[in-house]
Amino acid sequence: MSFGLLAAGISTFALLYSTQALLPAISGDLGVSPGQASWSVSAATGALALAVLPLSALSERFGRRTLMTVSLSVAAVVALLTPFAPDLGWLVALRAVQGAALAGVPASAMAYLAEEVRGKALVGAIGLFVAGNSIGGMSGRILTGWVAQAWGWRAALAAVGLLAAVCAVVFRLLVPRARHFTSRPVGPRALARTIGGHLADPLLRRLYAIGALFMTVFGAVYTVIGYRLIEEPFNLPQGVVGSIFLVYLVGTLSSAAAGQLVARLGRRSALYLAVGTTALGLLLTLTSTLLAVLLGLVLITAGFFAGHAVASSSVSRTATTGRAQASALYQSAYYLGSSAGGTLGAIAFHAAGWEGTVVLGLAAMVGAASITLYATRKALAQRRALAAAR
Repeated sequence: MSFGLLAAGISTFALLYSTQALLPAISGDLGVSPGQASWSVSAATGALALAVLPLSALSERFGRRTLMTVSLSVAAVVALLTPFAPDLGWLVALRAVQGAALAGVPASAMAYLAEEVRGKALVGAIGLFVAGNSIGGMSGRILTGWVAQAWGWRAALAAVGLLAAVCAVVFRLLVPRARHFTSRPVGPRALARTIGGHLADPLLRRLYAIGALFMTVFGAVYTVIGYRLIEEPFNLPQGVVGSIFLVYLVGTLSSAAAGQLVARLGRRSALYLAVGTTALGLLLTLTSTLLAVLLGLVLITAGFFAGHAVASSSVSRTATTGRAQASALYQSAYYLGSSAGGTLGAIAFHAAGWEGTVVLGLAAMVGAASITLYATRKALAQRRALAAAR
């Protein structure tokens, strides 16, 4: 199960962000601005955000494993067609279809784990799935960077498509049939009631907002960082820029360790630590020293993946019914944050340089810290009220 879901995570993030490290090359070849080129990323994440809720309903009817298999297969086929896009319009359209297809994985994976994995092991299991996301994001970007340097960005997209096809086969062979799943057809009214119930829960709303804000930072930074590193004072080649994403290994470790972090510090303290780490990383990237920029990216990546693992596992633990829809709402907020971050980050970079992108990221982290602080004060007030009642 672990290796199968690891393959699904690798495929999802490798495909979803396959054009991110290639944006400078796409801009140069197609003659478009960074903001226009960023739509090849935002279209995929935005389509995923819109499709994840309806696909979560299908997972209730047809099963999590079946839906994930279909999603990975369709996304891999579209990935093999993407290199033949004649212009930016076709590229963005194909990327949107790919994002919608991939939505079946986040719509089902966390619900599958919540049903099949019991007790305290759930946070660790979700952490491993998130770790697969980080490995996919890293390997996909490194692969595309070096392939693009040798043969161009179209060949790089073809290579990622082949990787995704292999991952889809591995997933199907390794992930076992569900033992605790019961088919429950979900009609529009029942789906609306379930979604309404989740959105009425203040804790779930806060977790959704935190996930979106963390992903806004991550989407902005990694959409724009390639443009910064190929310019003065760094002047790095495409292959080396792709290799910068080796820092995703830090995300693999921090997401896998999220369970222990929550056990020692508690959920809110773990989120404060994640916010502080991300904010410090953003500030470090303002320097003109490559080593400091790399350290900043390491901190941003560690903070993001830790915050995401804590928030997403808290959603699965909080929702006692309609887990697929609860997770799907989190994924919708999360990928809408990615889509907004990628586009806004590129616009900020075009208008004010890297400093504009950093200001956007810091504003998002202030928002996440404010939400967590509100939850902390509310919890303390409830404890005082209970103590006074006793």
